[in-house]
Amino acid sequence: LITMNKKETEKLAIEYLRKVIDLYGESKYYKHTPYLSLESSPMADEYDPELKGEFVQDENEIIVYFRNIKSKEDLARTIIHEYIHYLQSPTWLTRYNNECFYDENPYEKQAFIAEDLNWKEICK
Repeated sequence: LITMNKKETEKLAIEYLRKVIDLYGESKYYKHTPYLSLESSPMADEYDPELKGEFVQDENEIIVYFRNIKSKEDLARTIIHEYIHYLQSPTWLTRYNNECFYDENPYEKQAFIAEDLNWKEICK
């Protein structure tokens, strides 16, 4: 797989986010849809170098780490996954993140299921 450059990733990310918003609607927990930003990679050592994205609750922001995105599928899955976190209760998201292992977190499971169900539709 070839890593996409920032410019093409950004163009596709904007398109994919619009499709995801149309598919899922807006969150009842935030005043507007999330901001989208692209960064080369997570800076802190404790992050997995394979981390493709994250939802930052305090900023209502989806960050895509474009150097870790290898395909359109990766990008679609990442945006869907992080958007699902935007739709979820911030209180419960924090609680689950603090109390559950990643693989056992019900909100992570929900986000992975959404990716599996819809990434092909978003890539169209």
